[in-house]
Amino acid sequence: MAIELAAKVIESEQSLLLERVATRIAEEILGLARVDAVEVVVKKLRPPVPHDLTSTAVRVRRRRPDLVRFERKLTPAYVALGSNIGDRREHLRFAVLNLPGVRAMSGVYETDPVGGPDQGPYLNMVVELETRLNPFELLEVCRRIEAGAGRERKVRWGPRTLDVDVLLYGDVRIESDELTVPHPRMWERRFVLAPLSDIAPGRLPADWEQRLPAGGITVVAPLDL
Repeated sequence: MAIELAAKVIESEQSLLLERVATRIAEEILGLARVDAVEVVVKKLRPPVPHDLTSTAVRVRRRRPDLVRFERKLTPAYVALGSNIGDRREHLRFAVLNLPGVRAMSGVYETDPVGGPDQGPYLNMVVELETRLNPFELLEVCRRIEAGAGRERKVRWGPRTLDVDVLLYGDVRIESDELTVPHPRMWERRFVLAPLSDIAPGRLPADWEQRLPAGGITVVAPLDL
């Protein structure tokens, strides 16, 4: 029965993001009696990304409460981008062009690395979205974009081609193994709050600039799409 439901979803929603297809499959399977949790993997062969990948896949783990909590309505969300390997500006551009429902972009900031091993400076920015994806689907989109840019997770806080983090999703608070919103360390990071203040100053505490150490961040040319 579960396989039949998955096949029907894939056939009816071929044009949608992998994340949405995977979540729709999860929704259908969780509709079956006595199913409380499900893990779904959807793989796409030869994905259209700027790296030589034979396939890309999305893995979605859902419990029944995860899917009934969020309505399918347009919700503002804020996503942080960072890159310090390769063509940093091109990696940011790749992320912006692949994020759904982009409404606004901050300026671009060059920033000193915080934590981790010795590494080069980052380019950072924040993007505002308006999306019908739920937060878990948006997280999967972010992970796919990172993978498309060749992101490898070898060293914690180490250098990376692209970092795509969900900062805020409306006024929702989430604490789960997969996702924490608001992002747990965003209030400690000038390289996040400075670009966020460009497009959503009302989402920041009034004294955020005074509370954080000065320096380590410089405004550079804005992103050209």
